[in-house]
Amino acid sequence: MARTGRPKAELTLSDEERAALEEWVRRRSTPQAWALRCRIILACAEGVSNKDVATQLGSTPHAVGRWRARFVQYRIAGLGDMPRPGGPRTVTDEQVADVVAKTLQSTPKNATHWSTRSMAKELGLSQSSVSRIWRAFGLQPHRSETFKLSTDPYFVDKVHDVVGLYLDPPERALVFCVDEKSQIQALDRSQPVLPMMPGVPERAT
Repeated sequence: MARTGRPKAELTLSDEERAALEEWVRRRSTPQAWALRCRIILACAEGVSNKDVATQLGSTPHAVGRWRARFVQYRIAGLGDMPRPGGPRTVTDEQVADVVAKTLQSTPKNATHWSTRSMAKELGLSQSSVSRIWRAFGLQPHRSETFKLSTDPYFVDKVHDVVGLYLDPPERALVFCVDEKSQIQALDRSQPVLPMMPGVPERAT
């Protein structure tokens, strides 16, 4: 009788999980290790064996099997590096998965982002445990990067004109700078906020 080897864990993806994994694979800013794990899960979801996935992606069957099993048990949160402190573990894998999932998918009441203190209180863990988990997964909910790209084809020319007024204003001229208007508030952003993911902070225009 032919050997079939160890049976692989069955892996299926929800539409939301597939969309998230594919988005991380497409982004150039996604850490390489995380992108590889996403590719492994996407390939496994197509019914490909661990050996064939390893060959396609330059990994090993053992590594593919590990990430397959992690995903089946903990879903996306299982793709991170589980903390391994020197002493006996006091935080279970389930608690690690809860911290990661809650950090990525929710915000606390009356606050814009989680802190180690609020997350620890929410899940009944210590602040140091939450901090170690965040470091292991590269999560930084307190950080938000901003960017603004102009699509105006005459943007550079306009910048030259404005800067020129400051460097060499016309004779007997007054130059005023107005950067805000009273009683006017921007209620929404022109572009959607790019959500936080492992190794990459939230980004907004």
